[in-house]
Amino acid sequence: MKIAVVILNWNGEQLLQQFLPSVTQYSEGADIYVADNASTDDSINFLTKTFPKIKIIKNKTNGGYAKGYNDALKHIDADVFCLLNSDIEVTPNWLTPIIKEFETNINTDIIQPKILDYKNKSQFEYAGAGGGFIDKYGYAYCRGRIFDTLEKDSDQYNDTTPIFWASGACFFIRKSTFESLNGFDESYFAHFEEIDLCWRAFNSGFNTKYVGTSTVYHVGGATLNATNPKKTYLNFRNNLFTITKNADGFLFGIIFIRLTLDGIAGLKFLLSLKFAHCIAVLKAHFSFYMHLPRLLKERKRIPKKKNYYQTTSIVWSYFIKKRTHY
Repeated sequence: MKIAVVILNWNGEQLLQQFLPSVTQYSEGADIYVADNASTDDSINFLTKTFPKIKIIKNKTNGGYAKGYNDALKHIDADVFCLLNSDIEVTPNWLTPIIKEFETNINTDIIQPKILDYKNKSQFEYAGAGGGFIDKYGYAYCRGRIFDTLEKDSDQYNDTTPIFWASGACFFIRKSTFESLNGFDESYFAHFEEIDLCWRAFNSGFNTKYVGTSTVYHVGGATLNATNPKKTYLNFRNNLFTITKNADGFLFGIIFIRLTLDGIAGLKFLLSLKFAHCIAVLKAHFSFYMHLPRLLKERKRIPKKKNYYQTTSIVWSYFIKKRTHY
């Protein structure tokens, strides 16, 4: 099986210095690419001098995660793509159980490994943890992470099991599946695009799995951290995009409840004096309204499947019933 590890980079020279050595050391048999999103730092020169065997793809513009990978993957010949964040440290033999799962089960289309926190390696990391799921109102959560509560890794998720979505921080997908789904939705720029892709994959009959015998360590927020209002804007907006395109059932009822819960989140930002984040929620909603006609057209083209969520409301379970662990 031919596998390509593809790292998207934008002005990440320091991250490449820190994390590329583990990727090159432990990714035996894989082709390693850096897809550069029109960086203005010295990333390209650094790669050319320090890692001459790594293949470089130069994107003409910075189209974010979605367009960046869509553009880059067109130039790569492989059976499986591994989309790897530049702030991830991989471990010995991390690819072995992933490749085995793809080779053994031809119906496995997308895979995520165990993702632990680089800064606290005994704890799951926010972006993906032990595999992702979604609730009735489009709130994403993980085995090992519900909202801001992170579990310690006690080998409780060392299994191989179906999940609903795989983290974009370390995202394996068959090339044929990626092309069949027409890649990422480029209007997302960044955040939630992998969940949208996995939801479309689910609706189209593809299968996503978590392989807990492969481990990586993720810094998280290295490009756009949680204190940045743009991250808030993209998360709220793209979440609404994803629900509108993919959710089964009475859409406007789901959207109404979600907008109400978003409003409560915005009020919480306001009361916490996080004015920029409150404004980001408002901007996200206005952008959603502007894109709604297009999203509804896309919704008609995407098949729908029932039973995509594992709980009625993770918000109710977490905040009211105080269930903080998966």
